Amino acid sequence: MSDRLPPLTALRAFDAAARHMSFARAAEELNVTPAALSFQIKSLEEHLGQPLFRRLNRAVELTEAGRTLAPGASEGFATLQSAWAATRRLQDTTTLTVTAGPALTAKWLAPRLYDFARAHPEIDLRFSATLRMMDLERDDVDVAIRFGYGPDDGLYSVPVRKEWMTPVMTPDLAREFPTPESLKDAPLVHDDSLGFLRPACDWPAWFRAVGIDFVPTHGAHFSHADHAVDAAVAGVGVTLGRRPMIIKDLLEGRLVAPFKIAIETSARFRFLCLPGAETRPQIAAFRDWFLAEIEKTAHISDEFTIIPVEDIPPA
Repeated sequence: MSDRLPPLTALRAFDAAARHMSFARAAEELNVTPAALSFQIKSLEEHLGQPLFRRLNRAVELTEAGRTLAPGASEGFATLQSAWAATRRLQDTTTLTVTAGPALTAKWLAPRLYDFARAHPEIDLRFSATLRMMDLERDDVDVAIRFGYGPDDGLYSVPVRKEWMTPVMTPDLAREFPTPESLKDAPLVHDDSLGFLRPACDWPAWFRAVGIDFVPTHGAHFSHADHAVDAAVAGVGVTLGRRPMIIKDLLEGRLVAPFKIAIETSARFRFLCLPGAETRPQIAAFRDWFLAEIEKTAHISDEFTIIPVEDIPPA
């Protein structure tokens, strides 16, 4: 038996048949006749010197050799497809695909994209609003904006400002609850998307930061930060709003932050792309715009006493 690799067309036929467990469906995927696909697999089996499939009456099943080969063949074609797509993207200087979380996309990115589009009409910007872990080598994505601690091994990573949060509410609720102590009786809104932070950045931590021993036991809970902010804008209650999620509503008066005390986590947003990709024109342009937009509202932080959550006494 030769160690020489068989033709890629034969391996491709095997990969499709192993995924579908059907020669007919594999042939349909590859746009060949079932006879042509069967011939490719038979030639692969002859090259190997043993069968890869057991041919049953109306089905096929993998032999031990087939089960051994299938994972590697699938991974190999996926890697090849990824490499081909990445190589083709090097020639594309006008398309930019960005993934960011739904909350950041809705509350921070989307309201500002007109300015980027106006400054860069040559760039076709596409967004994927998801928190799913992305593989920048395999997925058709150029830039990921993610929140957390990292590490970002193997990636070009630009961390931005640390994240702080402070109680925000409508002006009417602010008149009803004018002091931190009064918030013990307020309808509190909880952002459960921050549950992974350690130490916790939540209502109990904020109350401890202002010297109040209080652990809320009631209130509306939301799994996404933008939903919690939207609830506060609607007057549902008071939420512990994250800086990028509340900036626009603060500046436009829909929300107020009356107490000027914020708690800060060491987690932060990071601008991520593959090493070397940061020099591609559309990625560099988006990175520079993204960082400049953050700095435009950096002065808002100067209005607050910001307390790192690590410095807050534990409960």
